[in-house]
Amino acid sequence: MTGILKTGLIALLIFSCNISVFGQADSIDFFIQNQMQKRRIPGLQLAIVRHGKIIKTGNYGLANLQDSIPVSDKTVFTINSITKAFTGVAIVQLVEAGKLKLDAPISEYLTDIPDAWKPLTVQQLLSHISGIPDIVNEEESVLIADDPEEAWNKILRMPNEFKAGEKFSYNQTNYLLLGRIIDKLSGMSFQEFITKQQLEKAGMLKTIQSGFGATKNIVAHAACSYQYQKGQLRNMFFSFPPFLQTAAGMSSTAKELADWIIALQSMQLLTQPASLRALWTPAVLNNGETSGFSSLLNGYAAGWPVVKRTDHPALAPVGGNRSAVFVYPNDDLSIIVLTNLSGGTPDVFIDELAGLFIPDMKEANGFGLSASLRALKITLDKVGYKNAIEEVKKLKKANTGFTITEKEINGWGYKLIPQKRIADALEIFKLNVYLYPTSANAFDSLGEIYEELGNNVSALKNYEQSLKLDPQNKNAEQHIKQLRSGK
Repeated sequence: MTGILKTGLIALLIFSCNISVFGQADSIDFFIQNQMQKRRIPGLQLAIVRHGKIIKTGNYGLANLQDSIPVSDKTVFTINSITKAFTGVAIVQLVEAGKLKLDAPISEYLTDIPDAWKPLTVQQLLSHISGIPDIVNEEESVLIADDPEEAWNKILRMPNEFKAGEKFSYNQTNYLLLGRIIDKLSGMSFQEFITKQQLEKAGMLKTIQSGFGATKNIVAHAACSYQYQKGQLRNMFFSFPPFLQTAAGMSSTAKELADWIIALQSMQLLTQPASLRALWTPAVLNNGETSGFSSLLNGYAAGWPVVKRTDHPALAPVGGNRSAVFVYPNDDLSIIVLTNLSGGTPDVFIDELAGLFIPDMKEANGFGLSASLRALKITLDKVGYKNAIEEVKKLKKANTGFTITEKEINGWGYKLIPQKRIADALEIFKLNVYLYPTSANAFDSLGEIYEELGNNVSALKNYEQSLKLDPQNKNAEQHIKQLRSGK
């Protein structure tokens, strides 16, 4: 089976081959199994670090669907852009050695580059705010020319895309240049430098054995890579040429990445706490803000995406839309999740997993809600959710800064459903319709919750209003047909 595999068979294989290192399933295992089923992830590897020690590792599902090979302690996963976090550490190690400065122009270290690139700083390359053109077509995940040398010559002739520091724009050329800087200043290839200064020091033997070739090299115990295309699972192949392997060249295990995190935080890889702060401080744009991949990954430091927030901030290297490493420095907690599915997106559920260790990170306790929504939640938990509209009126009157958007109310309502708080969710969706009477989406969501509760009359009424506000709403149109036909 090298092509398309049926989804039902995949689900059966995944959940008949769960392996946890502790033998007996616990709440973490059940959480992971649920996420794998929800996201149709074939294979997954987990490691959790608490107070400087690995407290949990787990292997789940299949590394290779074709031959029904389960994920095991030996399985290595392609980590894609998590490699950039290793590159960031390498650069900061060179800073500690007195060989470069983060705020220095790259022209101090590289000469064969266009004049427009020379004033850029090392930090701007590390944080993807340089504005230089990208040597990789991100939509196709291939070089902008078939031949690496041709791609390099082409990129040299292209103009900068924006003024340095103007915005965040993920760009592999940045890490190509960082690789050249590491080569020059260390006196060895960046692959050798990272191996000697990080992998060997952290005892990452499987990572060393896997090399930097990604999936074109033959790697022992390598997990196959998959992606869904039009609802069907297919094999996926990924490889970067050697000169771009600072960007995405490595394979590893969750346990060895956990060992690396421990080595980093215990100052085995760096010598000064200030260096760790420099590694993890997000770059600031010209407008004084930080920026990153999303509203969650809202900053980018020296190869490390950042979850910048007041409560429980995190460093969050992510790779290939399939794997993630979340470090919560204020909570002395790290969680590593590697999968073999492009689109598995573990970064969207690791916060929830962290809530099993940090109670106020649980969604049920209001984590992730805005200050205004959290204030409303605290009130409604006391007086009851049927009073939502009246309590919002009171909060607005008492606090001129109280504000809640249609989108965040809607999101909160949907978070209440898996918590088995359907009645409370209904009241929140009612509140949204009250506050945003012209929102087709608000009426659509209210229709869905009524339908879930079996109140088809109210569901139909709200779907009809949603369709009236947005005649292009296919979801409302479909549900109206179903409800009217009695199906």
